[in-house]
Amino acid sequence: MKKTIRECLNERILIIDGAMGTMIQQYKLEEKDYRGARFKDWHKDVKGNNDLLSITQPQIIQAIHLKYLESGADIIETNTFSSTSIAQADYDMQSLAYELNVAAAHCARKAVDDFMSNNGGSEKFIAGAIGPLNKTLSLSPDVNNPGFRSVTFDEVADAYYEQIRGLSDGGVDLLLVETIFDTLNAKAAIYAIKKYFRDTKKQELPIMISGTITDASGRTLSGQTLEAFYISVSHANPLSVGLNCALGAKEMRPHIEELSEIAGCYTSAYPNAGLPNAFGEYDEQPDETAHIIEEWAKEGFVNIVGGCCGTTPDHIKHIAEQVKKFEARKLPVSEKELV
Repeated sequence: MKKTIRECLNERILIIDGAMGTMIQQYKLEEKDYRGARFKDWHKDVKGNNDLLSITQPQIIQAIHLKYLESGADIIETNTFSSTSIAQADYDMQSLAYELNVAAAHCARKAVDDFMSNNGGSEKFIAGAIGPLNKTLSLSPDVNNPGFRSVTFDEVADAYYEQIRGLSDGGVDLLLVETIFDTLNAKAAIYAIKKYFRDTKKQELPIMISGTITDASGRTLSGQTLEAFYISVSHANPLSVGLNCALGAKEMRPHIEELSEIAGCYTSAYPNAGLPNAFGEYDEQPDETAHIIEEWAKEGFVNIVGGCCGTTPDHIKHIAEQVKKFEARKLPVSEKELV
């Protein structure tokens, strides 16, 4: 019988995959590649709409997932970071939001099925990636009008609801609300998740939540401390709370240590491959990233680790090799009794 993700988390540190965008860049795709035959005559440029590739170039997305699985990933994220009607409005592709999520989930499932049929081994899980949006509920886009908002809570919740419906119908195992810089956006996503499963009466999928500390201040972009962020989302009863993006592993360490002390659930961390250089590229080598994360595992800070911007399957392979010799962080007793 297949183990649940909670059972796996109680046994060992799990590995989440690395960057999707970094891998897509290696294919050096042009406008025509993004369009494919179906969108050959689309009225706007679509190059850079990586989520569209789940429809137009599914073999590329599947191949990237497979590389991460072969590198030791236990959890792979769907290619849906921007698969909401709000984010897709940049390309006039709002109507594709649901389809993008279903297609991306199918790409991930195909990769998992192919991997398991050829390799077997332990369980693999698909996390439906829910990104932060390109609009924020807590901050005004107009410096001259601090009270202005370009979107409402209901509009954000509706957009997330549609995404969640697509991910659920596509067959994901988990939902990952990630790269949170505005907790109010995340609250809209949580609200949408709860509403969707209440409306459909389906069994609710486990929720992973991952925030972003934007600089050395230890706060999110919307101004919350890490502890405030954790308290703000803990009502969702998440499977895990963690941090990703913005910082490299070296800069993220004190925040992961703090989170490990306050979290009543599992903790996750998937940092960038260091900080970007002057050209916006990431230079930290796989062994460097893995060495830092190895220290987190040794100290008992983490339950789930992986990589974000700039990381590759080689980073994930090194991380997986370095942390496998350490036990996972123990849950507080009161929470442990619940799982």
